[in-house]
Amino acid sequence: MTTGGAAEKADVAAEAVFDGHRRHVSDGMGRLLRMIKAPVEISSAGCHITDAQGVRYLSCGGNGVFLLGHCHPRVVHAVTEQLRTRPLASHLLADPTMVAAASALAAVTPGGLDHLTFTNSGAEAVEMALKLAKVSGRHRIIAMDNGFHGKTLGALSVTGRDRYRDAVGALLPGVVHVPFGDIAAVTAALAQGEPAAVIVEPVQAEGGVRIPPDGYLAAVRAACDRHEGLLIVDEIQTGLGRVGSLWGCAATGVTPDVLLCGKILGGGVVPVGAVAATAQVHAPLDRDPFLHTSTFGGNPVAAVAVMSALSVLEDEDLVARSRVVGARLLPEIDAAMRAGCPDLVREVRGVGLLIGIEFSGQRAAMAMTRALLRHRVVVSHTLNASEVVRLTPPAILAESDIEWLLTAVRAAASELRG
Repeated sequence: MTTGGAAEKADVAAEAVFDGHRRHVSDGMGRLLRMIKAPVEISSAGCHITDAQGVRYLSCGGNGVFLLGHCHPRVVHAVTEQLRTRPLASHLLADPTMVAAASALAAVTPGGLDHLTFTNSGAEAVEMALKLAKVSGRHRIIAMDNGFHGKTLGALSVTGRDRYRDAVGALLPGVVHVPFGDIAAVTAALAQGEPAAVIVEPVQAEGGVRIPPDGYLAAVRAACDRHEGLLIVDEIQTGLGRVGSLWGCAATGVTPDVLLCGKILGGGVVPVGAVAATAQVHAPLDRDPFLHTSTFGGNPVAAVAVMSALSVLEDEDLVARSRVVGARLLPEIDAAMRAGCPDLVREVRGVGLLIGIEFSGQRAAMAMTRALLRHRVVVSHTLNASEVVRLTPPAILAESDIEWLLTAVRAAASELRG
């Protein structure tokens, strides 16, 4: 940790970053960063982030990306080697890395979802899924209140928060939102009019770590089957081990028609998303491969990141690790919040290493975020539920990291009460 003049220089550097945000990125974000006195991150490795003053933080944020931790050496090595040889593809010659990545991902998706399209992000994966729904004749889309699927135009249309949609105005037609967890509402919407597509998350992450009732996803699958509906399950944040199972839908015995993944898929090193579909749903792209194209989708660097990430997940048994560590953390965090500031906490809930602390309001949630930052723990703001503080730590947490997190939560909760 730096002191004296070095610390002053770091503060000056931070002001320059805040000012740069205000001038060239977002004035509102720049002001927010300055208000919370956000440290400037310089490097990251494993479970830790280091700021400009040399202070280390425990990484429990990142919107669910870092289940493997930061800069996992195997993923970094694979990406570095690919950068040296062929970082991008020509699109005229055959690309073996993309095919290998598709084969690797198809090997771990639920049965029948073995047709893959790689994208550059989760939001782009949602756009692709909506396109597949429409070319299959499902022009009605049923989405969930408080669901989050991204902020590009199509993804925003199915994202369940008015704050983001109303500012844009006219979006995709034919989209209806129903309450999450309400199977009667989904069934009624499916029964009205022409066949529709349903897009749903196994757990609403940005919605505030909302967990549906037991049997909900299976009931949605059954309703889709009865009404010729197309089921799209968005596992961009829940998939690949975050909720203690490889796929949240598979853990409930459900296989969708389209499965979306991202975030963890790039190993915490390269942005990448993917759409896995059944042969029937994917058939239009087999007939016309130019129906959907992407210059950078499935590029060689992303492809090797995918293969490395999947290999690490298996070799290090991180899905089981997520389940075990999450089962330990959840009751400990709940007890700490109940003891520290019971009047401010509504509920602590989670599955695997997706944990949410719901407060009485946004102000208390922001105070908790700032208090945890003072104790050198980085968490995530929850986009569709600002009263919820979300923790998405890596599955590679050491015992010392677990104690660090629990000690910080206890201290932060006590400070909120004081």
